Amino acid sequence: MLTALPPSPLPNKQTQSDILKAKIALLGKTNMVDFALDIHRELHGPDAEPPGEAADRRAAVVGRLRELQAAVDPIIRCLSDPAVIRNFRQDRSFNAQYLQAEHGLGADDLDALYKYARFQYGCGNYGGAAELLQAYKPLCTSPERNLAVLWGKLAADTLMQSYEAATEDLARLREAIENQPLGTPPLALLQQRTWLMHWALHVFWNHEGGKQALVDLFLSPPYMAAIQSNAPHLLRYLSAAVVVTRRRRQALKELVRVVQQESYEYSDPITRFLECVFVRFDFDGAQATLAEAEAVLEQDYFLATSKAEFLENARLFVFETYCRIHRRIDVGMLAGRLGMERADAEKWVANLVLTTRLDAKIDATAGTVVMGAPSGAGLAAQLVERAKELSVRTFALANAVVGAPAASAAPSAAGGAPGGGGAGGGAPSAAPTAALEPTAAMAMAMAAARG
Repeated sequence: MLTALPPSPLPNKQTQSDILKAKIALLGKTNMVDFALDIHRELHGPDAEPPGEAADRRAAVVGRLRELQAAVDPIIRCLSDPAVIRNFRQDRSFNAQYLQAEHGLGADDLDALYKYARFQYGCGNYGGAAELLQAYKPLCTSPERNLAVLWGKLAADTLMQSYEAATEDLARLREAIENQPLGTPPLALLQQRTWLMHWALHVFWNHEGGKQALVDLFLSPPYMAAIQSNAPHLLRYLSAAVVVTRRRRQALKELVRVVQQESYEYSDPITRFLECVFVRFDFDGAQATLAEAEAVLEQDYFLATSKAEFLENARLFVFETYCRIHRRIDVGMLAGRLGMERADAEKWVANLVLTTRLDAKIDATAGTVVMGAPSGAGLAAQLVERAKELSVRTFALANAVVGAPAASAAPSAAGGAPGGGGAGGGAPSAAPTAALEPTAAMAMAMAAARG
């Protein structure tokens, strides 16, 4: 992770020397002794003597590694046999009993496997740690230990940048967190959900389709409650994901509500941009906050690679919202709202008109964008059209209901009244019922429906 940080401009007080010292301090809590010594030489020069405690620390790590390797060798050799794995079942207790009965491997051997996986993780061997934890999972019968294994597997796959596997780890870990016993303290659940969302940032912002999954996770009620109570700063990443995945209209509506509600607790240029556009309709403020958001995106570890996509969709949000309340828009003014040059804004709108179903045209002479029929007029026209259709359909229904008896009476009139003598024996039938007026037809249809 230390070597994966992208280069970025730093404030004057944060020198390269400060960063190297911070790395050494961080590595002091791990088993990566050789890596720490390499950074020490980078900081003090290739011929610099290592700290006095470094040699002792390295000897202790190597000794512990050999000790664990000896303890874990029998169970690793056993689990490397495909025939053994084929006998495993979903029941973890059965698997542990099977190893005890058939191969003489007990709880101490399983515990050694877990400790060895943790030690490998501390040494920076994340691939080996992930494999060991995967082998240990079918044998773990403790719910607490199983949760720790899932966290370790997620961390190892994330640090290996195996984001496909890490996405699966997130799903399993989320399920384990939500299915804990009823007696689990609420504070523990809150902390676990909060940590899960922080780890999810590493995975979802680097995985194809991950932004959609991030929106789904963060907007789910338990995790939104965790954001509001314990981690409001995560609203920045949820806001950015919703803007980038702009098809999520319902998600946008829910997000704007939460951003407005939590603005007293947390606010940054990205969340303020959404407030300006969708709450206050302050397009001058949106322009200013969008410029501030661009600077934030450049410095943010997770969002830097999505800056261009965010700015494009943010401008589209501004344009769509502005078009809903204006009939004719000056291109120069629009360019200012979008933070673009006039020529670039005109090209951007022209491309938008051509590639989408936007009901607009550009008046080059006046230098304006002319929108289609105002939304109010469009709704009124639709209402009138629907009313006409309803009147016609009701008229046809009433004629069908009232005209049917008259049509059925015609044959008996032609054949004579009952008891009459021949074709001229009965009085001719009355003429068919005249076509009803629409108002009468509607009344009769309603009466028929009530009957």
